Amino acid sequence: MKHYVLSGALAAGLGLGGAAQATETLTAVHAFPTTLIYTQSFLEFVDKVNAAGEGVVQIEVRGGPEAIGMFQQPDAVRDGIVDMVYTPGSFYGGTVPEKDAMVASNLTAVEARENGGTDLMNQIHQEKMGVYYLGWFDSGVSYNLWTKDEPQFEENGDLSVEGIKLRGNAVYNAFFTEYLGAQVIDLPTTDVYAALERGVVDATGWTQIGLIDLKWNEFLNYRIEPNFFSTDLGVIVNLEKWESLSDEAKTILQDVAIQHERDSVEALRAKRDADFAALEEGGMQVVSLEGEAKERYLAAAREKTWERMRGLMAEHPSGDGNYDTLISLYYDPALD
Repeated sequence: MKHYVLSGALAAGLGLGGAAQATETLTAVHAFPTTLIYTQSFLEFVDKVNAAGEGVVQIEVRGGPEAIGMFQQPDAVRDGIVDMVYTPGSFYGGTVPEKDAMVASNLTAVEARENGGTDLMNQIHQEKMGVYYLGWFDSGVSYNLWTKDEPQFEENGDLSVEGIKLRGNAVYNAFFTEYLGAQVIDLPTTDVYAALERGVVDATGWTQIGLIDLKWNEFLNYRIEPNFFSTDLGVIVNLEKWESLSDEAKTILQDVAIQHERDSVEALRAKRDADFAALEEGGMQVVSLEGEAKERYLAAAREKTWERMRGLMAEHPSGDGNYDTLISLYYDPALD
């Protein structure tokens, strides 16, 4: 901080304050460890901004969950402790339950940006949380269930969860508990490796990529298909900070974010294919639900998430008036 204070004082002392605009700086944190592919994607976005914004706007990354706890980061941005965070929307779903439209989406950020979904999501973030929703990054990647032991099935083909010690979290607990009937053990991402190692859990939901980065493949041997959900990772910015930025800085940040939405879809799909190949080469087996059991599984993942969204929206003074619009903007039944 001393560097910026002294630089500003020096510029003023030299009478340059009006001649040259000082570079605007945003501080940022990320939810996951640096080694995870999603964090790497965010850091690529930061590099792009800092290159495009040289002399105008820069992002200063303060760290990840070691700097501010992953579940405390959204509030830290809202309260202005840091200016920006890259985080799953599910980490602040109690405040903005509309983020579940992204969780249950079968579209990417590219389509949601084009059809007005992102604009509406941004408006809701500003009204409910006092943050600017800059972009939905790393979309187009789904989730699977991953297990240590071979999955078992009911007579009707449904997945059996009897005896499974399933790690849960806010993203998929409605699906896991209300449809699968599982009793989940909530754990943050940073605790899952140790929990698998000690046998506290023997199954987890996780995205199609990142398992190798986290080294969970040391314990997990089966991937259950079909895949479900979508990642809801995005960047939010303290609204007061956003509004204080120059128009030039805002334009750079928004333009780079929109391009990174597109770039990250392609990059992470390639990473997914590479990860799947590496996992299967290492012995990962794929087990699939079929027929009506598959259809029930996918419908439940989507509909239980929508039910959670609507219920939480209805509890807010602004109500659930955006419910149908959000579903229409983030879900295309023709794609199923």
